Amino acid sequence: MDKDIYKTLAAPSEETLYKEKNSKFFGYAFPVKDEDEVKAILEEVKKKHHSARHWCYAFQLGTEQVYYRANDDGEPNNSAGMPIYGQIQSFEVTNVLVIVVRYFGGVKLGVGGLISAYRASAQMALEASEIIEKTIDVYFTLKFGYQNMNKVMRVIKEKNLEIISQKMEMDCEITISTRKKNAEAVLEVLENLYEVTVKV
Repeated sequence: MDKDIYKTLAAPSEETLYKEKNSKFFGYAFPVKDEDEVKAILEEVKKKHHSARHWCYAFQLGTEQVYYRANDDGEPNNSAGMPIYGQIQSFEVTNVLVIVVRYFGGVKLGVGGLISAYRASAQMALEASEIIEKTIDVYFTLKFGYQNMNKVMRVIKEKNLEIISQKMEMDCEITISTRKKNAEAVLEVLENLYEVTVKV
């Protein structure tokens, strides 16, 4: 597998339902960019399931430096958040939040029962998601005068670079992205362009 590819979700999963001894576990998986998004989605799910007993979750952010958190939300230690996180790891996805909402059905499941129920529910949510591959991209901002426009555009086309944004005022400013594994070669070409400044 290329070092500059990672897997994430194309879109939020459909709601999944896992039942165990009258307890109901609703599973959800979401693509997320940062912790603010995690908090906002948690609030939404809590509103939707305001009468539930537990809202357990795990998330992982980042591609090269990974940051994760697992939360048992009142369930016994490591019986919910970590089994959910284990599924994020086994599906090898990142920038992902998985939430499992539990409605208690009156019968205690015990720690082993909880672990397998949260694991199964997280697995169902991830299986219900479309998993896609994305490249780890490097962004460059180019600044140049109009007279250099054609030259820059030619390189962008030849190197198959994606234009993220452009500002055309007194001078031109274009932000482009390329896959990490191509970044050095692209940078070299860009830096050889006369009268074009490049910022990574």
